[in-house]
Amino acid sequence: MPSGKPFKIHLAQINTTVGDLPGNRQKIVNAIHQARLGRADLVSFPELTIAGYPPEDLLYKKKFIKENRKVLESLRPETAGLVAVVGFVDQDKKGLLYNAAAVFADRKLLKVYRKNLLPNYGVFDEKRYFTAGSGPAIIAWKGMRIGLTICEDIWQKESYVYQKSFRGKVSLILNISASPYYMGKQSERFSLVQNLARHTGAFVAYHNLVGGQDELVFDGGSFVVSPQGRILCQAKRFEEDAVAVDLSVTEKIKNAPALMRPEEETYQALCLGTRDYVRKNGFKKVLVGLSGGIDSALVACVARDALGKENVIGVTMPSRYTSQETLQDAKVLADNLDITCHAIEMDPIFASYLKTLEPIFLGQPHNIAEENLQARVRGNILMAIANKFGHMVLTTGNKSEMATGYCTLYGDMAGGFAVIKDVPKTLVFRLARYRNAFSDSPIPVSTIARPPSAELRHNQKDQDTLPPYSELDRFIELYVEKDLSVDEVIRKGIQKDVALKSAKMVDGNEYKRRQSPPGVKITPKAFGRDRRMPITNRFLP
Repeated sequence: MPSGKPFKIHLAQINTTVGDLPGNRQKIVNAIHQARLGRADLVSFPELTIAGYPPEDLLYKKKFIKENRKVLESLRPETAGLVAVVGFVDQDKKGLLYNAAAVFADRKLLKVYRKNLLPNYGVFDEKRYFTAGSGPAIIAWKGMRIGLTICEDIWQKESYVYQKSFRGKVSLILNISASPYYMGKQSERFSLVQNLARHTGAFVAYHNLVGGQDELVFDGGSFVVSPQGRILCQAKRFEEDAVAVDLSVTEKIKNAPALMRPEEETYQALCLGTRDYVRKNGFKKVLVGLSGGIDSALVACVARDALGKENVIGVTMPSRYTSQETLQDAKVLADNLDITCHAIEMDPIFASYLKTLEPIFLGQPHNIAEENLQARVRGNILMAIANKFGHMVLTTGNKSEMATGYCTLYGDMAGGFAVIKDVPKTLVFRLARYRNAFSDSPIPVSTIARPPSAELRHNQKDQDTLPPYSELDRFIELYVEKDLSVDEVIRKGIQKDVALKSAKMVDGNEYKRRQSPPGVKITPKAFGRDRRMPITNRFLP
């Protein structure tokens, strides 16, 4: 640390909204004022703070780029007496766009840094929009030499950051990020940043975005690491917060809190993703079809915890195949969560469908058509209530079902947001037990213990159709998330018949997944932006 003089940094971990330029500006101004009250020398903001992340094809709108620049210029007078690093969309004279960071120092625009490495994998497609910057940017302020980086710049070993550009030449590396959550991501970040700090001999401030944006959740958890690789402090995860630390007195700072358990961080990600999707899209209340099963129970818990009990409405829709046990479990769950719950008999509607279709179905055995009719009747009931009162329907299908197509188009897939779309069934059980460890223990024990069933025919069980969930979810991890071939999956210990059957179901149901609502990403590879497979596809796995 040069000269031992105080140098206080303030990482403003704010929850921005894509396209809400006035709202994002106000959050920035408020945070600058807080930083000034705390006598900060430097205040920073996450990647593309003004625009929100990811702005996607808004970047093709000239007005959006122009307005984003106006907001940036309007921040200049707010930066008296300190340095402010703000993410925005830059444009050069040729019209090329850049993912950039503006550095204001005491009301002057000191520098604009353009992101060097543009991610183009998984959920990222920055090369579709942006041109890469070239070379490092170092600024000097109050005896500190600060190296600027944006997200991906520190994730790749070929980056200039790991060459001679920073090593021994900077006191602090600031990385402003919009890094989406998946299970275990924070541990990866810790390791990455600690190694960078040791390699360069500099403090590293890792500044992450927080909030939900469509299927992505940004989990915050911004932190600062000493040149020796010690984590000095960490912001809260899954909520707005700030890191304020004086780099001249770090020997007095205790280590940051321990990592969250996987179930805890996943549950918080589901709550944040649901809350922001519902609220940022202008909805207040949500509907959940309560079947008495574990999936709808978990979704109801997430909704209540994310939005408040007064904003969650349950609907039970029993049929001739609904057992008294599952119906009772649904009612107990609603009582435990203290949410409104309506009961609507769907059998008369189902019977009417059967009577109407009788001339065409005459002589045909009962099959999946009659089963799916029930799911579609329920979907219509939920959507009718939602339309009448302006609510949003939360669907309750999990990743195992979405993978195999064990779900009904325009039935249980009908809704505005699929909360557990990326949560494998085995993890659903773990999350249910985690949630029941809270003092209110809302999910009935019988719901967790009962073998899963869609209850669309007598004595139906999920495993009449699907492999055991422990085997299926392991297959999905290997085949979908890790992109292994069927042969490689079999060599990993999955039984051949299970692997072949599961692959056929996964590959044959891409058309369904394309028509599903968005849902929270919590695994390294989710269906949707992460995995873009052709619907029409004859490649043998």
